[in-house]
Amino acid sequence: MLRDRPVGDEAPATGYAAYDRAVAALRARYAEVPPGVPVRLDKPTSNLFRFRPDHSGDSLDVRGFGNVLEIDAAGRTAEVGGMTTYEDLVDATLPHGLMPSVVPQLKTITVGGAIAGLGIESTSLRNGLPHEAAQEMEILTGDGRVVRARPDNEHSALFHGFPNSYGTLGYVLRVRLALEPVRPAVLLRHLHFPDTPGYVSAMRTACEDGRYEGLPVDFVDGTVFSRGEHYLTLGSFTDATGELSDYTGARVFYRSLRGRATDTLSVHDYLWRWDTDWFWCSRALGAQNPLIRAVWPRRYLRSDVYRSIVAFDRRHGLSDRVRAARGAPPREPVIQDVEVPVDRVAEFLDFFHREIGISPIWVCPLRQRHPVRWTLYPLDPETLYVNVGFWSTVPAPDGAQHGTANRKIERAVVELGGHKSLYSTSFFDESEFWELYNGYDYGKLKRAYDPERRLPDLYEKCVRER
Repeated sequence: MLRDRPVGDEAPATGYAAYDRAVAALRARYAEVPPGVPVRLDKPTSNLFRFRPDHSGDSLDVRGFGNVLEIDAAGRTAEVGGMTTYEDLVDATLPHGLMPSVVPQLKTITVGGAIAGLGIESTSLRNGLPHEAAQEMEILTGDGRVVRARPDNEHSALFHGFPNSYGTLGYVLRVRLALEPVRPAVLLRHLHFPDTPGYVSAMRTACEDGRYEGLPVDFVDGTVFSRGEHYLTLGSFTDATGELSDYTGARVFYRSLRGRATDTLSVHDYLWRWDTDWFWCSRALGAQNPLIRAVWPRRYLRSDVYRSIVAFDRRHGLSDRVRAARGAPPREPVIQDVEVPVDRVAEFLDFFHREIGISPIWVCPLRQRHPVRWTLYPLDPETLYVNVGFWSTVPAPDGAQHGTANRKIERAVVELGGHKSLYSTSFFDESEFWELYNGYDYGKLKRAYDPERRLPDLYEKCVRER
């Protein structure tokens, strides 16, 4: 095949052999799809919030690419199929004392999905975004080839242009990822700030110094409950494994921020602390009601279950019909993550409190790890950004333009020099979209790897298909 594989024992070889068979079957299936017929991936989960009304087209079975092929503990790398979930990858790496350098918050996010569609977590202050951990990718391109893309080979333009392409240039089949060492647990400090300037200043200090008030900082994120209630959560690896907190059952992690100045979780539970309650979004489904939680099986307290419920509701319009029957006004979903330079994040939060009014809000600082240009989502390597995430609904006034709140957010992010992730609904007009997401270089990649346009383009997939 295309890679120089490390010599391993029988188990990795068997995994690679199954992978090769899956590649051959996928290429044959792709070749059978008639020109002009939309192509979709047949996979069990999704973390996108662009719910398509029509699932027409041919599907590609990619379940054969959901395996961890090899862990090189000495070299601190993992070879994984593109459809491998971070849940499975973490389960494979932790026994070696390792973890992916960035582990997105939700268990069923796939490695390929995090590369093609971005991701973030509390190590992003030092490790950037998930695609920066990729050392090599094997990609099924739109023209039916399977190419090996590296930062230093003939497909380097594809390697650097693949993040934020959302399956419009091709699909990741295999990736080699960098790993980093872990310790058994994570000590958390939840610092309260009554004002935004002090909050942002402390965040900047923790990120730039790598220490805060005498302790090292390995993880940084935060939660904003209101204009006067901000929490900065600083995490430090620790060997202490005495009394560890458990937020996978009756207790809810985000509620603990207000009641505990410090906390300690196993590294496994820390990585998935937000998944159990989908940050705080499980409350809208009743899962935080003590009576309901008491009978809700623990194995179903997880983000993919909640998303399935929301997807069913969206498909059938159940909530909309109930609101209409009660005479309540319609609501607009506002489910977004945006990146704003740290110097402008206070302005964004002020706008958001004033114009949108959703709470809580999640914040997570990030700095690009490598001084390279990621073509479709360029960040300044010298700038500290803050990801701001918000996931709820707001009232939709009578006669208001569709997506009014989302459009306001888009305008504010652009004015503040930020970027918006594309996993959810977008409302940019086409010319502005291509200006923001580098349509010129994207067009060159599209012509090189999908000249017959068998896959949708980025604007079609991320805006027109909302």
